[in-house]
Order: sequence, then C-alpha cells, then structure tokens
Amino acid sequence: MEAQSNDITIIKYLISSNYKVISMNINDISNEESMIFPNGDANCMNWILGHLIYIRNAFLNVLGEESVWDNDQFSCYNRGEIPLNRKDEFISFEDLKSYLKKSQDKFEAKLNSLENIDAAIINDVSGLSLHEIYHSGQFGYLRRILGKSGAIK
Repeated sequence: MEAQSNDITIIKYLISSNYKVISMNINDISNEESMIFPNGDANCMNWILGHLIYIRNAFLNVLGEESVWDNDQFSCYNRGEIPLNRKDEFISFEDLKSYLKKSQDKFEAKLNSLENIDAAIINDVSGLSLHEIYHSGQFGYLRRILGKSGAIK
C-alpha cells in the first residue's frame, strides 16, 4: 500500500487536534453547566457540542462514512435553529460526549483506510474543518464564563 496523501495527513491532524481541544474544554463541565445560555441567549455548551456532532455527521458523509446519529431526530442542533427555543429537546451532555467519541472513532477509522482524497471534496472538507475550529474555540470562552479555569495552557 502506498503512503497516504498529504491531504489525508493534514485532515487527520485537524480532526485529532480539534478533538483534543474540544475534549479538554468540555471535560469537567456538568450537564447543568452545559445548559447555561450566557447573557440569556448566547449558545450554550450543550448546543455547540450537539451542533458540532451534527456537522461532523455531514463531514463523515462527505468522506463516505455513516453518521453517528439520525439528523432528523437531533434537528435541534442544526444550523439556523434557535437553541433557546429548542432546549427541551437537547440530550444530556454525557450522551453528547459519547457521540463525539463515536464520531472521532469513525473519522480515525475512515481516514486510516483512505489512500487519497477526491479533489472534488477538498473544498467541503476545508469548510467543514474551519467550521469545527471556529466552534471548538468557543468552548474556551464558555469555560471562563462558567467560572472555570482555562483548559488549554
């Protein structure tokens, strides 16, 4: 088998780095804390994590992999939703952490099985990576708003 392309190496690094940042920032957050909407309307940690998983499913699909959940069932986490209006549909933060781990396992298995990435999906992969980086950074600020120390030193 030939070595994987640089594209795959970069994507693997982005996915694993994002996962580490997200995991560190959500590690000691309780379900109750995850449901706090700063300023009464800014997105809470629960929604952001659910949203990341929702979009990770699209990312997995672009790579030819199955989603970790049924997006219709978890539509409250979709882009464009108003989280505050749908908070009663949110699942527990611990369950979200479990789905995050499942998505990471699927990413790693899929990326390890690929030799190259179809050039036609590079723009999608880049955009989906940027989306994840954008939201993963929000957890750092939310930790501080919740009175926790920063997880990234």
